[in-house]
Amino acid sequence: MEARFAALFAGAALLLPAQPKKQEEDLPVIKVDVDLVNLLCSVRDRRNALIANLSKDDFVVREDGKEQEIRYFARESDLPMTVGMLVDVSRSQEGLIEIERSAASEFFRQVLRPKDMAFLISFGADIELLQDFTSSVNLLRRGLDQLRLSTSVGGIHPGPVPTSSKPKGTVLYDAVYLAATEKLRREVGRKAIVMISDGMDFGSHYKLEHALEQAQKSDAIIYSIYYVDPRAYGGFFGVSDSALKKMSEETGGRLFNVGRRQGLPEIFREIQEELRSQYSIGYVPTNANRDGAFRKVDIRTTNKDLKVQARKGYFAQRPG
Repeated sequence: MEARFAALFAGAALLLPAQPKKQEEDLPVIKVDVDLVNLLCSVRDRRNALIANLSKDDFVVREDGKEQEIRYFARESDLPMTVGMLVDVSRSQEGLIEIERSAASEFFRQVLRPKDMAFLISFGADIELLQDFTSSVNLLRRGLDQLRLSTSVGGIHPGPVPTSSKPKGTVLYDAVYLAATEKLRREVGRKAIVMISDGMDFGSHYKLEHALEQAQKSDAIIYSIYYVDPRAYGGFFGVSDSALKKMSEETGGRLFNVGRRQGLPEIFREIQEELRSQYSIGYVPTNANRDGAFRKVDIRTTNKDLKVQARKGYFAQRPG
C-alpha cells in the first residue's frame, strides 16, 4: 500500500517540475519581526457589501481567547499577490471545461497586475502543472488552452465515480496539498488558491485534513467554486460542497455556488473585488512557544454590524 502511494506521488512530482527560482530582484522584500503573525481579512456589512475604509482601531484580535496588540495594519489592495488556479478536469466536469477556460482567462486578465504572479494546475485522475509562476496573461491563456479531460483507463464509458478497474477519479485533496507545499509554501506576501470543482474526491493519497493543514501552513486563502454538471450524475445533484466549504472557511476564503442567479464570470468578479479589498493585520502573540500547535484566532470589529472573514487560526511553527 505504501509503495503504491509512493509511486503515485513520484508521478505527481513529475507533473509539477522544479522551475528556476525567480530572480531576487523580482521578489518583494518584506522585513518583519520573525514572531509576527500576519493575517489577511475582508469585512462585509449586513448587505454583504465589502467595507474597505476601516482603521487599526476598528479591529480586535484574540488568540486562543486572549486579546492581542495589533502591531501592523495595512490595506492590501496594492501589495503583490500570488494566485494558484486549480481546475477540475475529471469526467464529471467534461461538459464544463470550455466555460471554465473562458471565465478563468478573463479573471486572469482582470486581476493580475505586473507585480502579481499566478500558476495553473489541472487535476482529475492526475495532477498537471499547465503554467508555472508568471505575470503574463498570454501564457496563462495558453495554459488554459491545454485543459483536457483527465480520467483513469477503464470501462467503455467511465463515469465520475471510480470502480475496481479505475481506482482514481478526482484527486482533489492531493491537488490542494501539492499546490500548497510545492508552489506556495516558499512564496511571500498574499497567497490565494482559486479552485473550480464539484467537490468530489476519489483516489487521493492525502485526506481533507492534510490538504487543509498544508494550505494553512502556506498562509493561502482558498476560494472554492462549486460547479456541478447534473448530466454527469444522471441529472441528480448527488454531490456535496462540504469539503470545499470547510477548506474555504478555515483559510479565510469563501465558497461560491454556480447557479442560475450567479454564473462563473460573476463569481470571478466577486473574488477579484475581494482580493483588492483586504486588510493585513499583524501581531506578536503573547504565547511565544513555537511548538507547532494550532492556535485559534478570532478577528472582529468594534462595530457588531460588520462581519470579518478571516482564517480560523495558524500553526505556531519555528522559522524555516
